[in-house]
Amino acid sequence: MKIALIALSGVRAHNPVLTALGLTLPGFLERGKAIASMPSLSLLTLAAMTPERHEVTYHEVADIADVARLPDCDLAAFSTYTAQVKDAYELAGRYAQLGVPTVIGGLHATCLPDEALQHCTAVVVGAGEPVWLRVIADLEAGRLGGIYSARDVDFDLADAPIPRYDVLDVPRYNRLTVQTSRGCPWRCEFCASSILLTPRYRQKPVARVMAEIDAIQTIWPEPFIEFADDNTFVNKHYGRELAAAMAGRGIPWFTETDVSVADDPALLSMLKEAGCRELLIGFESPNRSGLDGLEMRRNWKLGRLEQYRDAVVTIQSHGIAVNACFVLGLDGQGPEAFDAVERFVEETLPFDVQITFLTPFPGTPLYDRLIAAGRIIDVGAWEKCTLFDVNYVPERMTPGELEELGIALGMRLYGKEATARRRAGFKAQAGLAPGPS
Repeated sequence: MKIALIALSGVRAHNPVLTALGLTLPGFLERGKAIASMPSLSLLTLAAMTPERHEVTYHEVADIADVARLPDCDLAAFSTYTAQVKDAYELAGRYAQLGVPTVIGGLHATCLPDEALQHCTAVVVGAGEPVWLRVIADLEAGRLGGIYSARDVDFDLADAPIPRYDVLDVPRYNRLTVQTSRGCPWRCEFCASSILLTPRYRQKPVARVMAEIDAIQTIWPEPFIEFADDNTFVNKHYGRELAAAMAGRGIPWFTETDVSVADDPALLSMLKEAGCRELLIGFESPNRSGLDGLEMRRNWKLGRLEQYRDAVVTIQSHGIAVNACFVLGLDGQGPEAFDAVERFVEETLPFDVQITFLTPFPGTPLYDRLIAAGRIIDVGAWEKCTLFDVNYVPERMTPGELEELGIALGMRLYGKEATARRRAGFKAQAGLAPGPS
């Protein structure tokens, strides 16, 4: 049988002004292009699990308007961000007209399986690895349908197969992804990441991670790697083991972690030698307003607030760029929060900065709380779940004020002069010779 793995990528802000502004994530490229340039690691993993008797093809859709002809297949499997799930549903409907079954998985389908099942033949809830072979068996037997749940399965990442990077058209990508862990212990209220797919924080054995990098290097000898984790270095012992394994490889990479990485100068030194170029760190707010109550288990980030400024300098002094990330519109924040973010950035000079609007993704505690309070503006408007669109009523601003002030802050932060100051600040902190930005 032919199985088409279809990833919908290239998320853009619903608001055209925000799209034109080109907010950055994670700082190397304009945000939409950066997302579009990453393949779906989940689909590549399922490709590796698919029995060889089946033909697997991989496809990416950045704009559904460009899909004049559907990939020929006996099963279409979709992976998508919430913002593009309606496009996935539309493609599934087109396949249904051809009599081709469809299956969808990922965060959105996991959180709203009944919705997804209205559009697709089958829905995978939770991690895909524990149920994919059952999906294939049911396809072969002609009984594919319903919900395939792995929500409570504590999948061991040591058993994860090496993703099928070989099915990719490598020249179209600026980086490839490798996952070292799933989940995060901090459980922020707004977080719509792998914590919704896994019951607890899990890490992949370093030897397995390196085997995946070896596989990438067979098709791209000098790759750029993104570790697609929620919090790579929450476990410092694991971080040092990973850094030691990466040392000498000559492979540049970046990842996401929390501010506690600044507590370990030895690890930071190892990361620089291991090829780490940038760390994306969620500071969320530079002041108490917004941080209090942000996490579901304890106020960990609020407790670290006093170390925020020193942390940026400490990390960058080791030659590792910081992408400082902030969420605008958190409960407790008013218009003063925008000046506070700008002031923090000007004082600490992180290499890059990312600002997003608080986004109530389905399945998160934030979404449940806001919809119960009647604060979601357009219920079911998944196309606005981009991180750069406002679809809720803030606590201390109007939605219009939040959007207007956010756009103005973005224009200031991403202007040429502000960007040049941050680049120069990073070079000075890292002890690098000044040069063109």
